[in-house]
Amino acid sequence: MDELDQRLLAALKRDGRATLSELAADLDVTRTTVRARMARLVDGGEIAGFTVMTRADVAASPVRGLMMLGIEGRGTEKIMSRLAGLPQVTAVHSTNGSWDLIVEIGTQTLEQLDEVLFAVRRIEGVTRSETNLLLSTRRAARR
Repeated sequence: MDELDQRLLAALKRDGRATLSELAADLDVTRTTVRARMARLVDGGEIAGFTVMTRADVAASPVRGLMMLGIEGRGTEKIMSRLAGLPQVTAVHSTNGSWDLIVEIGTQTLEQLDEVLFAVRRIEGVTRSETNLLLSTRRAARR
């Protein structure tokens, strides 16, 4: 992938419904170039598909955070299962470094987030935690 391919992907991420003419004007190339580049990116697997983001996707969990957890002993699998069973938990990641697990959480309100954090901290085997609120999200280009 060259710089033009990367700019094309970035433009499609900003507006997946942009027309060939709009993309061509934005990238300062011809429509034929855009069409050929898109076809090559799709055929080569760089573009795996196109999707729609609905209002529900954006508003489902307006309060989102990452909770890093320190785990005591060998109970990580059990704790991961308990975390995955909480409806507000969208993902649980094992990791290396200072933290054993990173938990993605989404709720409607800060009060609900606080309740989830409190519940997670009470799980047996969780020894320490740190939480960061996610303020904004930009999707990165997949490579």
